[in-house]
Amino acid sequence: MSEEGKSIHEFDFKLICEYFSSIERQGPGSPEVTAKALSFIDTLKKELRIADIGCGTGGQTMVLANLTSGHITGIDLFDDFIDIFRDNFRKRDLQDRVEGVVGSMDNLVFQKEELDMIWSEGAIYNIGFERGINEWRKFLKTGGFIAVSEASWFTEKRPVEIDRFWKDAYPEIDIISNKVGQMQKAGYIPIATFVLPENCWTEHFYAPQASAQDKFLKKYAGNQTAEDFVRNQRREAELYNKYKEYYGYVFYIGKKI
Repeated sequence: MSEEGKSIHEFDFKLICEYFSSIERQGPGSPEVTAKALSFIDTLKKELRIADIGCGTGGQTMVLANLTSGHITGIDLFDDFIDIFRDNFRKRDLQDRVEGVVGSMDNLVFQKEELDMIWSEGAIYNIGFERGINEWRKFLKTGGFIAVSEASWFTEKRPVEIDRFWKDAYPEIDIISNKVGQMQKAGYIPIATFVLPENCWTEHFYAPQASAQDKFLKKYAGNQTAEDFVRNQRREAELYNKYKEYYGYVFYIGKKI
């Protein structure tokens, strides 16, 4: 595969973690989108037990903490992300309600039917959408909610260049109706589905990377892996600007039956 076509998974995870630690969000999204997704959930007045899986440094977890009551556990594979996550919530004196745990989303330590809500923004692709919503279901109480954002096709057909890029990066990418069908088959009532607006990519994800990339390249001057990674991120942004009418992130919200 050419350098331009590399998947993020082919790079050194320590470098990836350092790079994304310097920006507030590790994937497309916004506080407004998190709040919108929460608005479809009818149990917010209760004390909830929430898991934010693949929480990163906690950009969306902060919104969850502000708009819900109860306890939130943020889980991420990377120690550095969780360290920042914990610092962010200590600074806001929320450590009694929010905890950060280093762990893998394919080996969660929750008990059966322990959770009222499972949240995962831009992270379920690491385990796969279909596998994730099926395996995580057992941790939800009956009537509990799952809310995840997932890369999805907007159209049945698209240009070869972007089709090849995404199928290589994430073979499970699919059209929205098929994702909703997978959610129904897994044992959820689909409550809401909506497309994340363009500014979640441009303003909240790609724009903050510009200054981060300059600092990153300066620190790792001459490091081919670091340079390739930044080139890969810039290429991804270019493809989004070129083909954004064909794909994006979609929020899928379901209720366990």
